[in-house]
Amino acid sequence: MTKTGYSRQQLQQADTHHLHPFTDHKELRANGARMIVRGEGSYIYDTEGLELLDGMAGLWCVNVGYGRKELADAAAQQMEELPFYNSFFRCSTPAPVMLAAKLTEIAPDNMNQVFFGTSGSEANDTALRLVRHFWSLEGKPEKNMVIARTYGYHGSTIAGASLSGMPDMHNQLNGAVPNIVHVMPPYAFELAKAGESDHDFGLRAARAVEDAILAAGADKVAAFIGEPILGAGGVKIPPASYWPEIQRICAKYDVLLMLDEVITGYGRTGNWFAAQTFGIKADTITTAKALTSGYQPLSALLVGDRIANTLVEKGGEFFHGYTYSAHPVCCAVALKNLEIIEREGLIDRVREDTGPYLETVLKERIASHPLVGEVRSVGLMAAVELVSDKATRARYMPSGIAGSKVRDYAIANGLMVRAVGSSIIMAPPLTWDRATIDLAADRLSKALDSALAELQA
Repeated sequence: MTKTGYSRQQLQQADTHHLHPFTDHKELRANGARMIVRGEGSYIYDTEGLELLDGMAGLWCVNVGYGRKELADAAAQQMEELPFYNSFFRCSTPAPVMLAAKLTEIAPDNMNQVFFGTSGSEANDTALRLVRHFWSLEGKPEKNMVIARTYGYHGSTIAGASLSGMPDMHNQLNGAVPNIVHVMPPYAFELAKAGESDHDFGLRAARAVEDAILAAGADKVAAFIGEPILGAGGVKIPPASYWPEIQRICAKYDVLLMLDEVITGYGRTGNWFAAQTFGIKADTITTAKALTSGYQPLSALLVGDRIANTLVEKGGEFFHGYTYSAHPVCCAVALKNLEIIEREGLIDRVREDTGPYLETVLKERIASHPLVGEVRSVGLMAAVELVSDKATRARYMPSGIAGSKVRDYAIANGLMVRAVGSSIIMAPPLTWDRATIDLAADRLSKALDSALAELQA
């Protein structure tokens, strides 16, 4: 029995009423879900007592680790004082006011306004609506096309899925939001030409955005949206030449730059935001996940001065918002979470110690494995490409079989990772130290050995 008083079998039976996200429900009901019942530090535990080192920080979000009593206390205190009040009708509450001020303190200099929601999907919906509204206020309503990228992920609402470059999601939309086009991603491992340098590939990938602008006409293009690192699409890290060229192109054609930092925000890359890591000046930055370390659902859209000034001076009432926008409990937890990250120096640790160490361990202990075609990382965010042949970069078929086998063996060995196609990805809590990274590498290495033996059998 778990602390809930229910056995695994009872929970799995009740789970047949629960529609899970991104799940084959027939398969799930045939096999049953793993029931995670407890977390402490860097570890999660299931109903059978299996201890798993969490290499995914929940879902890219539990940056300060599990079991933080301070965060539970912050939520409880706010619930006792004021569990909820809305931010409509010229009302507000203290927690979101103070959180907005804090976010503008740590954000890039041109980000001085914040809009709160509860998820990254909501944040990207808001950003899309705000960008198109901006151009209408500026007298250019026809400037409403948004350029996005294949493999990009911006949420699973209708607008978020439309912005995302995931064909399987588009196939289920039966009609995406119009005037969104997708171009090639900066994914050199599969898309670079023979002999093409990383620098040249980065420029070519960026210029696919310029080609799309020219094809549509700059007077029709509102914005380009991209993640600094394509996260859910497989931790695809662009070459150093990519983002400077994207910024040059956006400036040349007066196209707004929408940065999706739902995954990379709040320390993942060794700075508060990946915009600071890569030197990107954006017009909007969408954030969520690690804003509360997953202890409460909250998103924050950071709005640049150019858009905000027009909205305030010319916009009148902005007919947009959610019941739980600026929820006081969520914002109180976020404030305490940011305090913990700052107080414990977690971002400096990622930038100066654990991030570089993870990169070294991957290159020295994982990259040489016969199943591995490439390793790559920034901060505490990494991918391992799986191949059947290192020289040709051929994949095992059917597509994704190697990823699923390595993932399953890793979990069996006590390491929670995620498979994205033929890649294994990791984004652990920022609290990991060198010993934890070594332990993860041991468990991943064993998983690679087991998967290779099965794949070659």
